Amino acid sequence: MSENPTTAQAEAAPRTLQLVSVNAGTSDPSSTQMLADRIADRTVTAGAEHGLDIVLRQIDLRGLATDITNAIISQHVSSELQRALDLMRDTDGLIASTPVYQAGASGLFTQFFQILDTDLLIGTPVVLAGTGGSARHSLVIDDQLRASFAYLRTLTAPTAVYAAPEDWQEKGLGSRIGRAANELVLLMRSGLREQLRGNAWGSYQHSFGSAGGAETAIDFDSDLMKLAAGGQ
Repeated sequence: MSENPTTAQAEAAPRTLQLVSVNAGTSDPSSTQMLADRIADRTVTAGAEHGLDIVLRQIDLRGLATDITNAIISQHVSSELQRALDLMRDTDGLIASTPVYQAGASGLFTQFFQILDTDLLIGTPVVLAGTGGSARHSLVIDDQLRASFAYLRTLTAPTAVYAAPEDWQEKGLGSRIGRAANELVLLMRSGLREQLRGNAWGSYQHSFGSAGGAETAIDFDSDLMKLAAGGQ
């Protein structure tokens, strides 16, 4: 019995996933952006090998620096910044790349992720990356960034990628990039993000109004809410 052509085409069609690459590089050209681009390119390639059509979107924080500062000071979110936040909300995977200064992530990078609603990235697979002038800064990624992204309840890939000046000519950097990209693709393909944000969403502690209020379900018929309303 021959297979229905429509069914066969549907089964062969690649699954489309969204990938966002965020970099906080401030120079032009930027090694931080270069590293993010290499990881992103390898992720798209690895995705195709797994039957995925990965659509890449890029967020250059240098162009949003003023908007990010205004959001922190006045809570005003510009239209450009809102578009970036919407990309973060909807993405299936994330690459987060920062310069490392004085044994810490850049202030621009830190501020951007501090203005995110705490529910926005729950369950999102992330590759952490960084660049710096010395290999001595490499532990910043695992020591500091993993803790910050754990607070945001993301799924960080086991392999982080750090590049000092001497790493760009070494084969080891390409190997780490490939390993991190493959881990990211497998996490994205697993559908764990959708499951956590669907079946397990109610088990997370949410802040009232987080992510526009869409993620917070309040049972107004509970005994506690009735008590708060005067017993009604």
